[in-house]
Amino acid sequence: MTSDFNEITDAPLSCGIEFLTDFWREKYLQEYIKNGGSKLKFITGRPGSGKTHFLRLMSSIAAQEHYKTVWFSAKDVWMHDFKEVYVEIFHQSGLLDCLQALSLQVVKDMGFDCQEIPEGMKFFDYLSQNGMGDAMNKREIRTLLKQLFLDNPMLDNNFALACSMLTGSILGYPLLEDPSRDMLLAWLEGDRAVKLSQLRSLGFYPSRITKFNARHMLRSLAEVVRLSGYCGLFIAVDDLEILISRSSLEPVHYTKAKREDSYESIRQLIDDIDSMKNIMFIYGFDRELMDHENAGLKAYQALWMRIQNEIVGERFNRFSDMVDLDLLAAQEYTPDVIISMSESLAHAHKNAAITPLDMDAAREIAAQARTGAVGIPKLVQIAMEEVSRNV
Repeated sequence: MTSDFNEITDAPLSCGIEFLTDFWREKYLQEYIKNGGSKLKFITGRPGSGKTHFLRLMSSIAAQEHYKTVWFSAKDVWMHDFKEVYVEIFHQSGLLDCLQALSLQVVKDMGFDCQEIPEGMKFFDYLSQNGMGDAMNKREIRTLLKQLFLDNPMLDNNFALACSMLTGSILGYPLLEDPSRDMLLAWLEGDRAVKLSQLRSLGFYPSRITKFNARHMLRSLAEVVRLSGYCGLFIAVDDLEILISRSSLEPVHYTKAKREDSYESIRQLIDDIDSMKNIMFIYGFDRELMDHENAGLKAYQALWMRIQNEIVGERFNRFSDMVDLDLLAAQEYTPDVIISMSESLAHAHKNAAITPLDMDAAREIAAQARTGAVGIPKLVQIAMEEVSRNV
């Protein structure tokens, strides 16, 4: 959906689309993903069909269901190198907040009340102040950190060790100096300026995070998010049609090689998604990316073979991994639903002159959407603006 429509963020603009969002909330967010599953889906449709709004709405629903949510545009993050995707997800995931929650879990597992620790004081300093900073409690902290991270098969060994050391620094033991803490965080986000020799001085021997191991690191990140109390990680990527754009106004430009590398990166993610847990990806794009014969998805057979079987049937399938919002609109957006959409927009819009549509206008929009180049949500907005000008 275009950004101007999406700016009206306070409106309950779920009319019609709840046919899908309610289903995903129940079947995926409340059940499958929460219980350890993983999923990758695609959202497509004509310009103005509601893709961006759908991604924003699902991100909001995921946050309500206690997921850590990530949203970004392919116009802002290079898609041909999955390391760049991982770094953006890492930045939005708030790893330190997750580790803070896990440090509180360690405190509870040791039989202490977190409320009794003075604000701003580290747990081990509290123990020492009360005559309990002995070898036994030090060993217990190390054991619990090992069980949380190093013994977890879902975590990369180096990722686990880094998280263990960072959590220890939050607890106050094992002690980690600020420069070492910053260096660990920089390595976790793929900063190439970090010298591996300096990391070795901390007692572990990591390799650099690259496009080849970034998916493995993402799996580890999702596991830490889950351990910290979230149901999982929900990731929405918008504007994937930028891969075939030739506009000089776009902030990024994809060569043929970079575009194919982007398709290969998505193909590899599809193949690896079942090895992950508690994570859901959604990619949104204009249907031109699917229909373009020379540069679109069909041009990269290794990826197209994995998704082409999804594009079948005349009725909308809510389990489909390739979601066609145009087909959903044709099936679910009746004139009554279109009027409800306009009422929500009119209620949210700051311009009092914008009024809801009548039944004749709603029928006209439904008919126009079947043959036009723009989807129903955008047509509703255009029609309401036209009505306001004629009032």
